[in-house]
Amino acid sequence: MNSIIWLVVLIVFLVAEAATVGLVSIWFAVGALGGLIVSRFGFGIWVELAVFLILSAISMALLRPLTKKILKPNYTPTNVDRLVGSIGVITEDVDNIAGKGAVKLSGQIWSAKAASQDISLTVGQEVRVTEIQGVKAVVTPLENKHVS
Repeated sequence: MNSIIWLVVLIVFLVAEAATVGLVSIWFAVGALGGLIVSRFGFGIWVELAVFLILSAISMALLRPLTKKILKPNYTPTNVDRLVGSIGVITEDVDNIAGKGAVKLSGQIWSAKAASQDISLTVGQEVRVTEIQGVKAVVTPLENKHVS
């Protein structure tokens, strides 16, 4: 009787893994397989549960880091990534509180915000892009350089 329960549990975890495709429940499927095998030898439910928990924990601890490294999705840089580290010129005073500000980067005008609240950025000031947040360039000033 326990074999049928372990088989159902195994199938449920495999179906859940197939539905998520994120290595979420495969570890518990390994444990359920262990519980199923142990149940076929006639051990009691407590031994089966112990095997399930131990195999699930071991497979998660040992194999998860390896599979994450192997199955790591490839990050494809976009054109926006090229802007990080580039130099631009403020075309509209940057005010983080009001949510206003613009910077010219590679010939295009971007919405801008200062990297920290205590930075004041005015028109003509040269800045460096530290990151892109959505459609806003996060910028920091360059040694008080102004472009006329």
